[in-house]
Amino acid sequence: MSKETLSTSEKEAPKIKLALEEKYKEEEKNLPPEPEALSPENIGQDTVDELPEPSGYRILVLPFTPKNKTKGGILFSQETLDKARISTTCGYVLKIGDLAYKDNEKFGKPWCKVGDWVIFARYAGSRLPIEGGEVRLLNDDEVLGTIKDPESVLHLI
Repeated sequence: MSKETLSTSEKEAPKIKLALEEKYKEEEKNLPPEPEALSPENIGQDTVDELPEPSGYRILVLPFTPKNKTKGGILFSQETLDKARISTTCGYVLKIGDLAYKDNEKFGKPWCKVGDWVIFARYAGSRLPIEGGEVRLLNDDEVLGTIKDPESVLHLI
C-alpha cells in the first residue's frame, strides 16, 4: 500500500453548500435595517421637540423598552417586546405640562422632573404611537414614584 491511500488527513474534505442558508444570508443583506427602539440614550433633542407638548397637568413619558436578549442569549420575539412595552410600569420623563404639580395642597413639591425614571400603573395614561415606539401622556397624579435604574424593577415578558 502506498502512503497516499493510508493517510486521509492530507486530503481536504469537500465543503458542503447549503443553498437555503446562502439564500437567507443574501436576503438579510437586502432587507432594510429595523428601526431602533427609542430609549433615553438614543433619543435626540430634535426628536423630543417634535413630540407633542403636554397640556395642563400632564406629563409626556417614554416607556421603558426591555432588552431583546436575555443574559443567557435567548432572543425575544417582536410581539413579546411589544406586549412588554405596552404593559411596562416604568418610563422616562421627556416633558412636563405647565400646570403639573402646581396644586400645593395636593403635591407640596413636584414628584418628578424631566430626565427622571418614574413608576406608574401598568396601563396608565394615553398611548401615542410614534416612529420607533410609543410615548404616554400621564396625569401628574398617576406617577407612583421615581427610581434610579429601570432595570432594577422586574419586567414581565
